[in-house]
Amino acid sequence: MMRIDVFTIFPGLIDNYIAETVVARALREGLFSLGVHDIRSMALDVHRSVDDSPFGGGAGMLMKCQPIFDSVEAADPPRPIYLLSPSGRVFDQRFAEELAQLDGFSLIAGRYEGFDARIEEHLADGAISIGDFVLAGGELAALCVIESVVRLIPGALGNQESVSEESFATGLLEYPQYTRPQSFRNYEVPSVLIGGNHKLIADWRLAQSLARTLQIRPDLIEKRGGLTAREAEVLKIHGYAWMVEEETESFEDP
Repeated sequence: MMRIDVFTIFPGLIDNYIAETVVARALREGLFSLGVHDIRSMALDVHRSVDDSPFGGGAGMLMKCQPIFDSVEAADPPRPIYLLSPSGRVFDQRFAEELAQLDGFSLIAGRYEGFDARIEEHLADGAISIGDFVLAGGELAALCVIESVVRLIPGALGNQESVSEESFATGLLEYPQYTRPQSFRNYEVPSVLIGGNHKLIADWRLAQSLARTLQIRPDLIEKRGGLTAREAEVLKIHGYAWMVEEETESFEDP
């Protein structure tokens, strides 16, 4: 069973969110275990301080070594241990899949201006960033990591097929989906989805995924090495020949 540990000064943020998500069901069913540790409980002074000003001056406060080192060492959590930090490796679906293969991992959520560098140098195994922006703390980032990893555990979702069909699972954005009614304010569901021909539906969905990805996240297509011959053909059949031409030109440009 996977074990995930989180170290934070706001354990309630983690517990309360987890209780309202699909992660809670996976937790109840014993698909993984979660340990949430209050860093502040390990502070030694009467004010339970976990931060201090940086040597050399500068704005803001830094998370201190002692409460974090002591909290981690007392819990003996699973490794790897990651800091949540804007300077870490960017978290994506591939990273989530890597973590989902482990027996466990741990996350340290910071606050203020970041961590004393010795925490990253001598305690953590790495750092995770969820994007090129700054948050007030690492708890939201930790929750993003936990939810995206746990839902990859077999049995965590009611329909495991949905995992393989979602955005990024195939390296593409997900195709548009529709539900009842078939007509709403004269907005119609694409007829191909109603005809019952599974091959046509699969091709339509592939074309929509490719088109959406080329429009919104062309970098994902580049990471895949461009379009395959079949993907280019499917796009052309569904009226996206101009996208194929633009994508081909972008690869030919120096």
